[in-house]
Amino acid sequence: MAKAPKIFLLLQRAHAALFRAADRRSRAATGLSTSQQGVLFILDKRDGAPISEIAEVMLMSKSSISGLIDRMEAKGFVRRAPSAEDGRVLNVFLEPKGAALIERSLAAVDRYNARVLAPFDEAERKVIERFLLHVAANAEELVAEDVSA
Repeated sequence: MAKAPKIFLLLQRAHAALFRAADRRSRAATGLSTSQQGVLFILDKRDGAPISEIAEVMLMSKSSISGLIDRMEAKGFVRRAPSAEDGRVLNVFLEPKGAALIERSLAAVDRYNARVLAPFDEAERKVIERFLLHVAANAEELVAEDVSA
């Protein structure tokens, strides 16, 4: 029987290498990190989203997102404003400078996706997608300790 691949190690290496390279290119082209691009993509779909929602979608802590948004706000890409419904909640809005980068950033991400998947046929692409969706949806269960053992 063949030895199983070391999935955790391979996922970590792939994630780190891919995002380091994408981050370098994104910063050079737009002045944004890939995480900051993610915030713009969320706001493109839901401008005025609360910080807590952005943190949830990005799987980041609220404090990490706040720091990210601080830097984006300082560059004029977004602005924060208290929610009309609950003044304790801060919503994040696209500024024209941030909105102007969305199309270009999405085009770059589409090119990156195409390059990552280029060596694989359609059937392999579906397996890759199914694998990644499975891991994302079931992460807690996949690493849970079996207390009955």
